[in-house]
Amino acid sequence: MAETGGGITVAHRIKGWFPERTQLHLAMLALQFGYAGFHVVSRAALNMGISKIVFPVYRNLLAFFLLLPFAYFLEKKERPPINFNFLVQFFLLAIVGITANQAFYLLGLDNTSPTFASAIQNSVPAITFLMAVILRIEKVRLDRKDGISKVAGTVFCIAGASVITLFKGPTIYSPSPTLNSVREASPVLQSLGDANGKSWSLGCVFLIGHCLSWSAWLVLQAPILKKYPARLSFTSYQCFFGVLQFLVLAAFMERDINAWYIRTGAELFSVFYAGVVASGIAFAVQIWCIDRGGPVFVALYQPVQTLVVALMASVALGEEFYLGGIIGAVLIITGLYLVLWGKNEERKFMLQKQPGMVQAPTDHGAPRTTGHVKSSITQPLLPQSTENV
Repeated sequence: MAETGGGITVAHRIKGWFPERTQLHLAMLALQFGYAGFHVVSRAALNMGISKIVFPVYRNLLAFFLLLPFAYFLEKKERPPINFNFLVQFFLLAIVGITANQAFYLLGLDNTSPTFASAIQNSVPAITFLMAVILRIEKVRLDRKDGISKVAGTVFCIAGASVITLFKGPTIYSPSPTLNSVREASPVLQSLGDANGKSWSLGCVFLIGHCLSWSAWLVLQAPILKKYPARLSFTSYQCFFGVLQFLVLAAFMERDINAWYIRTGAELFSVFYAGVVASGIAFAVQIWCIDRGGPVFVALYQPVQTLVVALMASVALGEEFYLGGIIGAVLIITGLYLVLWGKNEERKFMLQKQPGMVQAPTDHGAPRTTGHVKSSITQPLLPQSTENV
């Protein structure tokens, strides 16, 4: 590490200029911009004609080779020996969390728009909670305010997703003529295409399937991570199996060899952005933020992504906003915050119930628990993986 006068490292100087609390907020804002860009870049890639099978193959291949060296060298001590049972579990998790998740997302995005694809993703924590209750992994405590809040949040999210799917409504916002003239005058923006969906209701059904797959992956991964805590290796295996599964699909659904060629710089950028930025760099930033600020803090920023996507898609793709989508997004985001508030209250209740817990305060202001608390299945409100589409 480079040092300045007096033996003070550059890292210490940066920490002095930006306290950890400020670093966390800046990192989360950058993270939301990165993920927002992924929605717009993915839609632009589909508009340019890139295959819905080829795109996730290249994306997961890049993510795999990016994660592999870090997983190998950083997790040597904590990585359990691999066996056939683990490989089967990783393969099955990849079907849910990589293949079905990404396939449903791309089909939904192609038929709707980036903004509403991002908006409906805010329902994932509530769906995860509902699945955990159905599987009897988590109990509903209607005698406590945290239980009531999580149930109410789940109802709001389901209502919002239903409104988005069943009621498109009139156009509330269209890009101004000035903005449209800028798009028409820019060859780059014209090459990105538009955000006009093909079948709104069908696209929303696909996006609900995407959220269900994502939530199921969160529920199913929890018991496996207890036995195999090496998260980077865990994710690398799933990326590898995801590539194999998409290749099997390609053998039946994408037999045109020309579909595998990357012809333009824009297509290359979209694949690189999805594999390296959205699945690699953003993954590392998110893990750091979850470690320092906690999963609830990270999830609180999720709606910022939807707002940023709306701004990006309006400029880059000329996206219009409809009444049904806006009402649904408001209901889903309200439900998200109700679930998050319930999770936070539940965590406080668990800490009060176990007074022997040792807590170390963080710079962010939230206590970091050093003892053992039995976490509920919905603890990882945002997935700590390469998949955040």
